[in-house]
Amino acid sequence: MADNGTATDTAESDDVRVASSPHGARIVVGVDGSDGSLAAVHWAVGEARLRGAGLHLVMAWQYPRYFGGPDVWGLGMDPSGDSGTILAGAADTEITRLGKEAGEGQSVAITWEAVEGHPAEVLVRAGRDAAMLVVGSRGHGGFVGALLGSVSQHVVAHARCPVVLIPDPSRDGIPS
Repeated sequence: MADNGTATDTAESDDVRVASSPHGARIVVGVDGSDGSLAAVHWAVGEARLRGAGLHLVMAWQYPRYFGGPDVWGLGMDPSGDSGTILAGAADTEITRLGKEAGEGQSVAITWEAVEGHPAEVLVRAGRDAAMLVVGSRGHGGFVGALLGSVSQHVVAHARCPVVLIPDPSRDGIPS
């Protein structure tokens, strides 16, 4: 399930799947709601305006992984049914909100979608035909002290387009 939306300064439609500019350029941004990804969206809006490019926001979601825990069926969770619908709906709602906020008052065509899958793989696929892929240096994941998150590392290593890493705005700088 994916919510494909678009917002511009003049119109809004749910039919548009991929942003495009007169030159065909498109900037893809990975969004997870973290401060770093929101900074990436902000930077990418300005860059898209300068380049006359469209902007496409992508949020990936996946089922939670259970290792060594109780059987999820015993907890009343059905990974193939209700859980997927709930997770997809939450991701769709969040990326729609963020996409509309990013497009407010901007003269940039902005589209968005929520995609089931591992974030790193989803972003590499989304960036295949992009002019550039923009991600925050780290998202919500694991190791708080890490300068670069695992998704960002994977995207830098595997993307077929230029990748821009936006530093986490909550970090004061690189520790010495």
